Amino acid sequence: MQISYEDFEKVEIRVGKVIKAEVFTKARKPAYKLWIDFGDLGMKKSSAQITKFYQPDEIINKLVLAVTNFPPRQIADFMSEVLVLGVVLDDGEVVLIQPDRDVPLGKRIL
Repeated sequence: MQISYEDFEKVEIRVGKVIKAEVFTKARKPAYKLWIDFGDLGMKKSSAQITKFYQPDEIINKLVLAVTNFPPRQIADFMSEVLVLGVVLDDGEVVLIQPDRDVPLGKRIL
């Protein structure tokens, strides 16, 4: 199914920096709780199933891409406010998508 460019423009994908990460013990699938700084957009939280390739201390200060205009989603006792983007491998594991250089936080991806 094809979508129009106008449809794509409705999805806000922005750059953020992971400020804090911890194991999400109450999640049904292995995940981390992330706190991500999006500059002028502020700090947002996300639950991310990225435990196979990343440790919480390794992703601090990493730049990530996330959809920032989905409605918040309750996951166990945690409100996930953004969807961190990654490449889903054949086994279901996720590899983060990142800019290849430093860019200002909160900038939109097109």
